[in-house]
Amino acid sequence: MFRIILILFILTSYPVQAYMGPGMAGGLIATTIGIVVAIFAALFGILYFPIKRFLKNKKQKKTNEKE
Repeated sequence: MFRIILILFILTSYPVQAYMGPGMAGGLIATTIGIVVAIFAALFGILYFPIKRFLKNKKQKKTNEKE
């Protein structure tokens, strides 16, 4: 019985007396985009230099083998 009451309580929605203006929505969108960009920039910064060094070493090995 408790589970049924809990499920009904969770599934029912009540009208709220709140207003989220366009400024708040714009800030939320900008924050979300900023977090996603920061995560990708961090991953790029962590992975870029080791990959660059690996490719540079691979290229140098090819030139040394040809000589």
